[in-house]
Amino acid sequence: MNIKFPSQAPVYQGDVPSLTFAAVADGEHVQCTISAEALEDHFGAASWREEDLQRAFESHRSSIEGAAEHLLNRVGGTSVMLRSGFFRFREARGRSSSSAA
Repeated sequence: MNIKFPSQAPVYQGDVPSLTFAAVADGEHVQCTISAEALEDHFGAASWREEDLQRAFESHRSSIEGAAEHLLNRVGGTSVMLRSGFFRFREARGRSSSSAA
């Protein structure tokens, strides 16, 4: 699957504190969302305020887009939501893989 991420800024969603960002998967526009909790827990957002979430996203954009790409490939290019648990699980798998080597 060919996935690209336009360089536009993510959009704050206040009803469910999160940021939504665009992806193009095999030519189709899809929506990706990362929760405020994930940005705070794993990417250093100081709070759930829009400015803090945007700052954390921009500071870790490549890692967030990489995680979104991974999920998009797994679900066939439909919209994805990145939550804190996804990153906890991913980090735990990374630690167990490196300790097994």
